[in-house]
Amino acid sequence: MSNQIDTSKLALIPQGSAYGLLIGLGVLFCGVILIAVRVQKAYLSEDSGKSEMFLVANRSVGTGLTASAVFSSWMWINETVLAAAMCYRYGLAVPLWWGSGLCFQIALMAALGVMAKIRVPYAYTSLEIIRMRYGKIGHLVFIVLNLTNNVFGCASMIMTGSQLIYGVSGMNFVAATILIPLGVVLYTAVGGLKATFLTDFLHTAIALILIIYFTISVLTHSAVGGLGGLYDKVAATAGENYVPGNYLGSLLTFKSKGAIIWGLILKFGNLALVVMDTAFWQKSFATEVKATVPGYNIAAIAVFGIPWGLGTVIGLTARALHNTPIFPTFPGSLTDAEVSMGMVMPYTLKALLGDGGIIAFFFLLFMALTSTVSSSMIAVSSILSYDLYKTYLNPKVSDKKLVHVSHLTVVIHGVFITGISIAMNYGGANMTWINYLRPVISCPGIIPLILTLFWSRQTRLAAILSPVLGFFTGLAIWLATAKSMYGAVSIETTSNEYPALYAAIGSFFTPALYSVILSLYKPHKFDWREFLRIEIADSAHLHTASDTSTLNESSEEEQKDDQKMAPSSVKPVPENPRPESTNTKDLEHVGGVGEKTLASTPAPVSSSSTQLSLDDIQHPFDETTLRELYWWLKIALIVFVVVVLVTFVAWPLPLYRNYIFTKSFFSGWTTVAIIWQFGAFGAVVIFPLYDGRREIITGARGVWKSSREFLSMKTRG
Repeated sequence: MSNQIDTSKLALIPQGSAYGLLIGLGVLFCGVILIAVRVQKAYLSEDSGKSEMFLVANRSVGTGLTASAVFSSWMWINETVLAAAMCYRYGLAVPLWWGSGLCFQIALMAALGVMAKIRVPYAYTSLEIIRMRYGKIGHLVFIVLNLTNNVFGCASMIMTGSQLIYGVSGMNFVAATILIPLGVVLYTAVGGLKATFLTDFLHTAIALILIIYFTISVLTHSAVGGLGGLYDKVAATAGENYVPGNYLGSLLTFKSKGAIIWGLILKFGNLALVVMDTAFWQKSFATEVKATVPGYNIAAIAVFGIPWGLGTVIGLTARALHNTPIFPTFPGSLTDAEVSMGMVMPYTLKALLGDGGIIAFFFLLFMALTSTVSSSMIAVSSILSYDLYKTYLNPKVSDKKLVHVSHLTVVIHGVFITGISIAMNYGGANMTWINYLRPVISCPGIIPLILTLFWSRQTRLAAILSPVLGFFTGLAIWLATAKSMYGAVSIETTSNEYPALYAAIGSFFTPALYSVILSLYKPHKFDWREFLRIEIADSAHLHTASDTSTLNESSEEEQKDDQKMAPSSVKPVPENPRPESTNTKDLEHVGGVGEKTLASTPAPVSSSSTQLSLDDIQHPFDETTLRELYWWLKIALIVFVVVVLVTFVAWPLPLYRNYIFTKSFFSGWTTVAIIWQFGAFGAVVIFPLYDGRREIITGARGVWKSSREFLSMKTRG
């Protein structure tokens, strides 16, 4: 394994302790979630044995829990461990670029999520939207793109985690790779999407406490001496820490070519990890109407401070201390392999906080890994069970059988990503190379998917071919540039910044060009009202009590049952309504234009809805709800534009000049970053507790009452 390092001389933590922590934490979290699932079912009428609950959490998740879950799903190892490593490599510019490369994607997803609620209110996954508009071939193409993105992202995180556990303890990386997802498979298979929301909250709370603890403890350590002491030590060691490409080679300047290139690559890769990740779409489908935009944007703003504060403090501290006797690698230096694997952070914590710091780091590592893995498992499970099994293999599947298939696919996905992670480890991949490859694989589908909801003239041919052509374009650019600039194509040459940046740009932008050209080649206009056919009768039918009910037929009696099951905020579709002027206006408003004709090549639709003409189909949301959704859409778009302008232009670009931070400016800079961490804790830990106080009280009362009854029975007995 080319990325293997010698851990025998370091032994930051004994192997036995690492095994105990990994297994113990997995069992502990599995037990907590199983108890939570039982409480939900007994006292909150939330049964994960129903597909609506398992896949989209009854579409009832509030703002606070949404913010916490999105934050946790997006708080990967990269935001903590690799941010510190890249700050060590390029200086303090990286953590801010990293923060700006995290928040705008979530802000964009807020707009996409609320638009999906307007266009396709009954969807379970983003792939349903593709199937409705582009048919079977388009559906299968995007299934491959989404599965590749989810599996690759999840496997890369497991691979990264196993490498870090190996580097910290010497534990066999194969054993670490197997143990990491094991407990997650168990509680995700049982609890479904709501279980991931609950675990995401626990992960977020614990991880943020640890992040704040690491930041403050490292800064206040006597070997660092606070903000002023850190600045003085970094400035005093400037000669031995010269960084090529930085202004005067300083770590304390924002003018860094390496940092800005890394930041751009990161932005493209992270955009793909959000938009092309079914998990983020499912979380938006699972939220209440008024919770999507505020929940996602709270998470977007909160996550900005994590790599900024922690990465700055840990990365610069490592630079200041790596040639001192207290550093674990002394008298040797940190190798490029160790930096690429993310060992900067554990080495620094070992030097300053000792064994307790390494154990706490292990907890943080576990929190980040399991939140990512659980989210990915539900996403892939929904694709395999709903988009493949239910759509093509067994359209008449019962609700109970669909949930069983979902459980099985969670296990299958867990086994599969474990194998992929082991293969990537043996192949010599590391976090840096993974972050360079990810945009090439994941970016080509972004713009075609966004246009599916926002541009009525993207044709089926364009949606199918543009991401495929974009992928091959990006791959060709990556390999050709590496060959041209460095004379060979290998892990080493493709781990350089410029080939990766050019490839990311090609993979992201060329599908837009291909889509426009192909759409103009044989144009047609899609009627947005076609989306209202998607699962309108089928969705409610899925939740009838009978396990033998079919999913592709709808009788009058079943439609009456559907009306009883429908939420109060939606209106069931009548079997043969007489269109009214007000309804027609609503439909035209939903479509964005007054389209009355079908596209020249309409995609196939479910048999239960083909009998209705477009003029006979009513939107399931009433006028008040639709107005509220369009208002939230405007808010989401405004927030997205503001976030992009502030974090891409107004904040960082004025600092990209011939300037080295003064001590006072550096102190203020880092202080704001630390305050941001506390603000994030309040936003995604404290606020969700307040927002869900009624459910918490209801559940607590139910448990207390049941406990008293049980104790009374024991006493009488």
